[in-house]
Amino acid sequence: MNAIELINVTYRYDNEETDVLNNLSLKIPLGKKVALLGPNGAGKSTLLHHLNGLKLPSKGIVKVMDNPLTKKTAPAIRRQVGLVFQDPDDQVFSSTVWDDVAFGPRNMNMAKEEIEQVCSAALGNVGMLEHKGKAPYHLSYGQKKRVAIAGILAMRPDIVILDEPMAFLDPAGQDEVAGLLQGLNYMGKTILLSTHDVNFAASWADMVVLLQEGEVLAAGDTKLLVNEEYINKANLHLPIIARTFKMVPELETEKLPINEQEAYRFLFNLLNEKENKYIY
Repeated sequence: MNAIELINVTYRYDNEETDVLNNLSLKIPLGKKVALLGPNGAGKSTLLHHLNGLKLPSKGIVKVMDNPLTKKTAPAIRRQVGLVFQDPDDQVFSSTVWDDVAFGPRNMNMAKEEIEQVCSAALGNVGMLEHKGKAPYHLSYGQKKRVAIAGILAMRPDIVILDEPMAFLDPAGQDEVAGLLQGLNYMGKTILLSTHDVNFAASWADMVVLLQEGEVLAAGDTKLLVNEEYINKANLHLPIIARTFKMVPELETEKLPINEQEAYRFLFNLLNEKENKYIY
């Protein structure tokens, strides 16, 4: 089963002359960590908004866990797919952190005891349980992001979608969010996020999707990030480690390390080549 499937999806905003999504088809396997990359205006946010029924396609089919998305099925699908907006101030609005995280479960008519359980677990998962009584405006930007994620987790979705989760975070905040997303995947969640950060995508994702002008330019494993034809068309750069190793004479492009782990293996094997000691 695919977590998400789009079949020939086209979308055009009212009063616009061109399609934001253009006959787009894509499959996201269950349980994967997927990074969606592309230039501004490529349609990344619009695509994400289609995956939990915030928008419905002008043409084509969106399936979530094999269930077609329609006006009728959208409420149930939103329980399976949690969407975290780029700016947490668009999502965190209640008087306390606890009330904000409990908003979704209350609207799902969960029992009081269940709300207590899911909210405590969600806040614990993002490291914000001790802040449950605080007003959101007393929190840092990174803490608000974590509360926004907790609000989605409290609704127990199978799929978590995040629009630019690293935007406006300092390096420490980015590391915290990256660790959190890794933990959610260990819990069995399918994670799909949009990002401009090829270095993060190279080190974190199982699968990358390159989007250009509302179409899928390429989709596959992270080795796509060293395909210069695709990277240039998507207005991106090679990962910094790949750019560094590109200066090694006679190293084939498809064999360029793209993250720290691959770079370590490459250097280890290079240094031990004479002794025929290799790691994989």
